[in-house]
Amino acid sequence: MNTQKSHIAFISIIVPVYNDLLVLDELNSRLMNIIPSLCDDFEIILVEDGSKDGSWAKIEELNKANLHIVGIKLMRNFGQQNSIAAGMDHTRGDVIVIMDSDLQDRPEDIPKLIQAMEIEHKDMAIAKWISRKDTFIKKFFSGLFFKVSKRITKINHEPGLGVFRAIRRTALNQILCIPEKTGTIISLIYWSGIEYAVVELHRDPRYAGSSGYNLKKMLKLTFDRIFSYSLFPIRIASTIGVIIGIASFLFGVFLIIRKVLFENIAAGWTSTLVVLAFLFGLNFFFLGIIGEYLGRIYLETKSRPKYVISRIVNTDNKSNNEK
Repeated sequence: MNTQKSHIAFISIIVPVYNDLLVLDELNSRLMNIIPSLCDDFEIILVEDGSKDGSWAKIEELNKANLHIVGIKLMRNFGQQNSIAAGMDHTRGDVIVIMDSDLQDRPEDIPKLIQAMEIEHKDMAIAKWISRKDTFIKKFFSGLFFKVSKRITKINHEPGLGVFRAIRRTALNQILCIPEKTGTIISLIYWSGIEYAVVELHRDPRYAGSSGYNLKKMLKLTFDRIFSYSLFPIRIASTIGVIIGIASFLFGVFLIIRKVLFENIAAGWTSTLVVLAFLFGLNFFFLGIIGEYLGRIYLETKSRPKYVISRIVNTDNKSNNEK
């Protein structure tokens, strides 16, 4: 697939950055070898998400040497999804590309995404990994996340899709106007039903460093999608509650009959304590589910932003501070 210039006037590339100091020079070099051939103008938005390795200093250095680099420094680590949201809020492009910073998403594949989107007349094109160099644990939990999400929520998409994608400005604008705080931006894009083209790609190993996407973050992403886009947990709690209620009623009838017909049989303290312990445990579990939903309602009503920006270096080589 060639890299002939498309009809797109302006492309924005969003790259969340977390402890990727060793990757940024190579990332910048490879993007600059590809993007200028695709459009008339472009910007590369590097969103620094609370790194501890000097990534922000490198972004400032790249900005001074390359007017197409836009650096956004978040006040602390807000996570990949919120970094993407920060980048989206500051894009100017007609087409927005989202990719990881570790070069597992190949800059050379960006033309394939854009061309697929244009040929199939879709508002978005997404990479589908037909091979990837991730660890077994990461692959396992990614597959588990997809299966759980598909069964529990109404967010359906093909398996194996990554964050790496291109999306049109006209479609993105409709997503950005949704004032939701607790859901992730990628889940919101899938929820919206935007039609997309699928591009099968090979995913490279990390260029340098190690992934910051640990089990805790995977679980948080799973819970965010389940509790933000599904009532399944609370409906399961209600169903189990009804079942337990019926079972308790029948058990009570059994005890009454047993008492009437077999008056000399002593009451079973063990079985009573087991039943009480089980019901108390179940009760606290249900309260936890209800609390999860109430907590998200609380966060939404507080209207706190998904991220807080500390500093921006823009294409004019000026530094801005934002509250």
